[in-house]
Amino acid sequence: MTLNGIHFLTAWSAGMASKLLDRLRRTLFKEGEAVFKEPTDVTEDSFPESSELEDDTECVSERLGGTLCFDGENVLESEDPGEASGLDSDSDFLGESVEDGFGSTETSPVGQSLGGSSLLTHQLQENWRSMRSRSVPEKLLFEVTDASVVQEGSSKYVLYTIHVIQSGMFDKSPAVITRRYSDFERLHNRLRRRHGDDMERVYFPRKKLRKNFVAETIAKRSRAFEQYLTHMHSLAELRRSPTFLEFFYLGDLQAGQMLMRVGHYQEALGPLLNGLRLQEKLGCEQQGKQQPQYQQRTHWLFTLLALVTSFQELEQLGEAQEHCDRALRDLAPSQDALLQHRFHPLLIPLLQINVRLSWKISRDKRRWEVLLQEIQNSGVDVGNQPSLKEYLMKEALVESEGDSKGKAKGDDTT
Repeated sequence: MTLNGIHFLTAWSAGMASKLLDRLRRTLFKEGEAVFKEPTDVTEDSFPESSELEDDTECVSERLGGTLCFDGENVLESEDPGEASGLDSDSDFLGESVEDGFGSTETSPVGQSLGGSSLLTHQLQENWRSMRSRSVPEKLLFEVTDASVVQEGSSKYVLYTIHVIQSGMFDKSPAVITRRYSDFERLHNRLRRRHGDDMERVYFPRKKLRKNFVAETIAKRSRAFEQYLTHMHSLAELRRSPTFLEFFYLGDLQAGQMLMRVGHYQEALGPLLNGLRLQEKLGCEQQGKQQPQYQQRTHWLFTLLALVTSFQELEQLGEAQEHCDRALRDLAPSQDALLQHRFHPLLIPLLQINVRLSWKISRDKRRWEVLLQEIQNSGVDVGNQPSLKEYLMKEALVESEGDSKGKAKGDDTT
């Protein structure tokens, strides 16, 4: 139904209502009499137009029914594909039109509703688009999920299990660390030495002489450690500090390396994969690219290469090739560096491993074959290269401040 048709129905309905009121007035009142008298012959048959008016109103209501659609600009689509209407089928709205007797389209609520509905729809569309395009700022959540009392000989302490979770999305692979009070205390002291100004307002839970193993103390300390890590991660200088980063992942890399040295590759996968997830969440990959001289780049590369070797030893060639490809994307040199032979010493053995693995599992290897051929054509001896496994066994995974120092006094008290 067109807009003119709707206006016509509204005007016609108003006219019919006016006629009905006139008939009712003539029936109920006699001319010239001041005293009200009860009508005697007022029946439903006296108003044959009433049923017709109700039917037409229902018809208009049905035709005005529709649903909002946000597929286009300022578009309101009706449920009936043959009808295009921007009107709300509100029965109270139609009733007001009949009772008020509006006959002009300029003052008709129908005309006003069209503009209001279009404006409302436009606002809804804009809000919907802004919500879709709005990016949730990524941050890490540190959640203590378990705290258990551990007894080792004469030593007794509380071991806290902390999940590191990426917020703003569903984290399919949260990483986990287990730390005790002395680990946090050592981290705090090191950060205070290197970042004294940034650490001034960072609260660290005090050590207690008694009641360290009661449930209330453990619960309060768990919440305090969550807030402690969250606060430090919110400060850019501390978040990028090697001391802070290595607190999370370095222990896993050292454990994986020790297991690989004794040939326990299956057991090494657990800490190595967890260490990789921790480095991903902490942004070590990007930091290593921006500052190649940082120790974090060495740790990141070691993790990928250790996974390549472990998966390869376990005959899981697909996983080995994926991590090898990822390491090569980080090590791929620029054209200038290639011409000047300035590339990582492990680039060539990695290229050879990747080409061999890709051939075995029928994956595309042309990109790395071309790069390997270019290196060979530049005069480099690709046959005399270091062993990847030998590098992994000998690499010294030390903290950025040097070898771990002795534990502080009282480490075993909590």
